[in-house]
Amino acid sequence: MSHIPTQQPIHPGVRIGHVHLKVADIERALGFWCGVLGFELVQRYGPGAAFISAGGYHHHLGLNTWESRGGSPPPRGTTGLYHVAILYPTRAALADALRRLIAARVPLQGASDHGVSEALYLSDPDGNGVELYWDRPQVEWPRDPEGRLRMVTDALDLDGLLAEPPLPARDEDAAR
Repeated sequence: MSHIPTQQPIHPGVRIGHVHLKVADIERALGFWCGVLGFELVQRYGPGAAFISAGGYHHHLGLNTWESRGGSPPPRGTTGLYHVAILYPTRAALADALRRLIAARVPLQGASDHGVSEALYLSDPDGNGVELYWDRPQVEWPRDPEGRLRMVTDALDLDGLLAEPPLPARDEDAAR
């Protein structure tokens, strides 16, 4: 494995702020991201874009048709986004996401236990890869005898995930 030298590591507080996806149909995309997964529409930006989030953030995802209206997903064998990963705060919240996918009949393309996390893999209606996952506490991460991280890719126990208790209804959900 080659080593890529770094002058100085990036600040440890840096985070990925948001992802902006090109989609073919804004309404279809909103139906998936908001209707199925439960993100909230923050703002429409003309007829070809929308910004959505969880928890009142200005936006976690941007969706637009500026260069892609009516388009098709990129063909296999080309470069581009492999998947966007959505981090859920708890295992129960990931189980809620799985229940939403099942109810909407959205097929999974994979489900893995990586030791450090549990993940569901699927595609949005535009063929963009989506990973929905939660991180285990760091003290539970698998390590080798020298203490180095040892991630794995094992099958995820979906029945065990679905055994998580449902999330309590939020106050604003109960008012609807």
